[in-house]
Amino acid sequence: MKRLFAVSLCLIVLSVSSIAAAPKPTAKKSSAGPTPDKAYLQKIWDGWSTLDPANVAKFYASGPHTFFDIAPLKYGSWDEYENGVKGVLSGYKSAKFTMNDDAVIHPHGDLVWATATVKDEMTTKSGKVEMGNLRWTVVFENQDGKWMIVHEHVSAPIQ
Repeated sequence: MKRLFAVSLCLIVLSVSSIAAAPKPTAKKSSAGPTPDKAYLQKIWDGWSTLDPANVAKFYASGPHTFFDIAPLKYGSWDEYENGVKGVLSGYKSAKFTMNDDAVIHPHGDLVWATATVKDEMTTKSGKVEMGNLRWTVVFENQDGKWMIVHEHVSAPIQ
């Protein structure tokens, strides 16, 4: 009986000590402002709804970063993106982008990545209404206390 009690006690002590010793994952704290949330993500799309890249420039990091858009294949910096997308958007007179309810945000220290699908409704200058859904993946980096987009991928499923 004493032996059974001693073995049981040892097993309990070992189990408790292994649980207590297991490292607990901790999220790294960031020195930036509040982590981007769904409202912040929608604010970016509201800026794109104006069809003027100048209205979203404040969200994008300068320097060599890769941005994938519907057309053309990719841009190597915000300056390239801003200039290139003007030509694409010039064929439209209005746009509305609304994030669907599937947005997921993953904070990790000074980086945040998010995914979402976005409903789009765009009207060409000739009056044709184009509707669909876009896929969006975005990576933010804390740069001097601001969350700046350093990578973005926007694509549309083949219809």
